[in-house]
Amino acid sequence: MPSVIRLMPLDNTIKHHAHDYHQMVIGLSGHAEFEIEGMGGSIAALSGCIVPANHVHYYEGVGHNQQLILDLPLDAPSLSGPHRELMRLFDVPRFFALDEPLRQYLAFLTQELTQPYQRQQPQGSPQGDLLAATLLGCLHARLHPGLHGRQQAQRIDIQLIDRFIQHHLSERLTVADLAAEACLSEAHFSACFREQTGLTPYQYLLRQRLGAARQLLTSTRLPLSLIAERTGFANQSALSHAFRRAFGHPPSRLRQRGTAEVIHRNSHTTNV
Repeated sequence: MPSVIRLMPLDNTIKHHAHDYHQMVIGLSGHAEFEIEGMGGSIAALSGCIVPANHVHYYEGVGHNQQLILDLPLDAPSLSGPHRELMRLFDVPRFFALDEPLRQYLAFLTQELTQPYQRQQPQGSPQGDLLAATLLGCLHARLHPGLHGRQQAQRIDIQLIDRFIQHHLSERLTVADLAAEACLSEAHFSACFREQTGLTPYQYLLRQRLGAARQLLTSTRLPLSLIAERTGFANQSALSHAFRRAFGHPPSRLRQRGTAEVIHRNSHTTNV
């Protein structure tokens, strides 16, 4: 399926969803707020964020704003064939800023999209994939330099990362925060971490958050909203969605099962 590039504002109300295609949002004017599975950040003009497929994200436009939005199916020409390496851009959610050459290309791209002959093209035309592939390729070169086997894999102290995550579990941690703790660039850290653990840093961080949430659900009577806050989720809804996707049932079911087991044990003790 082809890529789709849109120019549009974001509503000034908080919304959330997930979709089965990758997405990139770049600010053209004004501001917007995003939170992607617990990782939050602001988008101003000439900065943006990467939203991997199937990641729940909350978003809100702030006042008058205009965004460039790229919807990128997993089999889009701009991410497959000779461009398949560009899929690495969507390993993890992240926020980024455009340097001067990319700002110039963005200006060209937005002007191209507003030309009369472009507006007559059907949405998802081949021209959109050509424009998208150029942008993605240039961004990939900046965010993932040297990821073609030329950097030697480096052992990461996973226990150090675990302690850092647990100490900051309620905060909006990013992959950049974990990389800084390991004294590595974000790109190098992500590549080494994936090779060492088989998981992306984001997947590992989410697993830690969910593990902590499970422990609190079974050992405390804290409300779900407070558990979400303590484990770094945006709110109760974000926790419930991530929990259901990971374990196949909502967090409330785990708590109900735990309560039933306690009642059963107490009943058994009384009978004895």
